[in-house]
Amino acid sequence: MILSIHSIETGKFKLDGGAMFGVVPKTMWSKLNPPDETNMCTWAMRCLLIRTETRNILIDTGMGTKQDEKFRSFFHPHGSDDLMSSLYKLGIQKEDITDVLLTHLHFDHCGGAVSKKPSGELVPSFPQAKYWSNALHWQWAKSPNDREKASFLKENFIPLEEQGLVEFINISSHDHSWLEGISLRFVYGHTEAMMLAFIPFQDKTYVYCADLLPSSYHISIPFIMAYDIRPLISLEEKNRLLQEAVEFGHILILEHDPDHAACTVKKNDQGRIILDQYRDL
Repeated sequence: MILSIHSIETGKFKLDGGAMFGVVPKTMWSKLNPPDETNMCTWAMRCLLIRTETRNILIDTGMGTKQDEKFRSFFHPHGSDDLMSSLYKLGIQKEDITDVLLTHLHFDHCGGAVSKKPSGELVPSFPQAKYWSNALHWQWAKSPNDREKASFLKENFIPLEEQGLVEFINISSHDHSWLEGISLRFVYGHTEAMMLAFIPFQDKTYVYCADLLPSSYHISIPFIMAYDIRPLISLEEKNRLLQEAVEFGHILILEHDPDHAACTVKKNDQGRIILDQYRDL
């Protein structure tokens, strides 16, 4: 039984506005998330903590803090929040986390899964946890294509495999039942076999959208990131997600929205799906 869910803020970073909005003209997207003088926009790295009677489940881990200054200068991580301090505020120590679901292995989603000691040794950030992925995506990340190579940093996930901490979830064409009533959906537009989490809580379903719907600015169907390897598939997957959210009243958790943790959607008089209201977590 799920007792509570909590948004976990791990700080903000910057990405190129054109990359985040794809073919959408800057004259449109810049009104939503104004860029700086170098065309970079600010985004959150928001994880989720799910507390049950026997588990503390963490979904994604943000960028982490172990990358060098050259790497960090490309993405400008900033803000007062980080993964561990946000957990501590909820009374959670790193040893309390039992399970870590990595929706996919891009650095801004899994970097906090592995920490670096002062000696340089790479160790799991949550020593008592199982780390969950799937074999298809894991192999994709280990042998990356040139388009995604810069997003898959092996120091973020290979140490977990070397220490035998990784559990692979069976790929399914249907939503897959996982832990504590949570179901997972495998999607293929952003990257190979990314996982979305559908979380039943207090008579509602909360959906951790990962990079299928990174922010409320991406609700409009054509707003697809240039990072996506199969943008037309992303469009189909996002349309399905949003149609379900309208029909069933799902609450959509927004991993990268700079200001809001979650939202609901509705159809307007023209039948377009639009933002309904923001929700807190």
